[in-house]
Amino acid sequence: MVNIYVEISKYLIIIVMALYTFCNFRYFSVTDKTAADGYCRVQRRAVIILQLIAYSVIYLKTEDPAIIIFFLAQAVFVTVYLKLSVVFYKNISKLLLNNICMFISLGLIMLTRLDLNDAMRQFVIIAISAVITWVIPLIVDKVWGIASWSFLYMGAGLLLLLAVLFTGDVTYGAKMELELGPIAFQPSEFVKITFVFFAASMLGRSVDFKNIVITSAIAALHVLILIACRDLGTALIFFMAYVVILYIATGKKVYVIMGGGMFSLAGVFAYRLFSHVRTRVAAWLDPWSDITDKGYQIAHSLFAIGTGGFVGMGLMQGMPQRIPIVEKDFIFSAISEEMGAAVALCIILLCLGCFLQMMTVATYMDMSFYKLVAVGLGFEYIVQVFLTIGGVTKFIPSTGITLPFMSYGGSSILSSFALFMVVEGLYLIKKNEDEAFMEEYDEEYESDE
Repeated sequence: MVNIYVEISKYLIIIVMALYTFCNFRYFSVTDKTAADGYCRVQRRAVIILQLIAYSVIYLKTEDPAIIIFFLAQAVFVTVYLKLSVVFYKNISKLLLNNICMFISLGLIMLTRLDLNDAMRQFVIIAISAVITWVIPLIVDKVWGIASWSFLYMGAGLLLLLAVLFTGDVTYGAKMELELGPIAFQPSEFVKITFVFFAASMLGRSVDFKNIVITSAIAALHVLILIACRDLGTALIFFMAYVVILYIATGKKVYVIMGGGMFSLAGVFAYRLFSHVRTRVAAWLDPWSDITDKGYQIAHSLFAIGTGGFVGMGLMQGMPQRIPIVEKDFIFSAISEEMGAAVALCIILLCLGCFLQMMTVATYMDMSFYKLVAVGLGFEYIVQVFLTIGGVTKFIPSTGITLPFMSYGGSSILSSFALFMVVEGLYLIKKNEDEAFMEEYDEEYESDE
């Protein structure tokens, strides 16, 4: 009976994910607020149903009572987080909130399947991150002076990166972590946000040639420090985000062309300078020639994805633990193996949906600073998704970048929450302005009558 239920659960999970994804894109096409809220309610229920199906399978396969308690804790967290967010921020984007909870749920389901202790630690980090970042939309909405703090963003970002360069720990060939007592974190995850705020503050103020040169020089310094730390994946995210911000601020295609040329040259130099880059490129070009060493990780990632097929092996039925660092960089491969390409495709579409909403927020913003922040954060997010999924599917060489909200790691979770909450704050600004305008219009209309 257990095996029959596991087999049925594969299709139930696909149906739930397909319904959730449909509601995500249907939301964009409706103008009626009541209808849009209806789709969001369906999404919230889909998240809980997905958790129920997945954890029931894991419990039946492991017979560990802790699984039931863990499921209930997550269901309570999702319900309370969504309810309180909407109560506290009346005009918050429910769609982005729902997507956060869906990504978190998918990540925790796979982490639970891999290691319950890791999943529990991740859940604690998620709960703490949700509380810490809860105030960010309020700050973005109410503190108008944040557009002028360009040198604060610059100073904080560069100090953190320099601290990593001189005192950071080497992980997988790159300096990425700082240790503060028992806590280790990756400063670059948070500098991604200060970097966008710095660039948006400078270019939102002026796009004359002198200011562009100064801003570009400081942005290049960020990237060069990351290259010196051998954190090339993050350096690429910074570089691409800045090129896009510069193009949006100036409207000049020449900067995009120059950026493309610099990217090509940087790729050649990185290949010649760093041995781990050459190793990853070799594994990307032909993982099968050295499947026991250099190509081991990507080869087993492809085995997992291929074995899963369209509907997946079923939870607890695959062997995702054979992929090195599967809980971090290769979580997408594990999900593809056991939940199938159908669920993997839904994840990609949901990530694109989040990016589209961030770009929509950017188009609505009147102030250049806010517009550039939304664009910069949106491109950082989608580039990170592309690098992660592209790397595990052998579309591009692996970069060691995590998948937001789904990969294991405290720094990734906290920075992902912060990024989305900043966008939520921008969304609030526009919605509150629209609401105030409508109230003023109604008052004027009533007075005329």
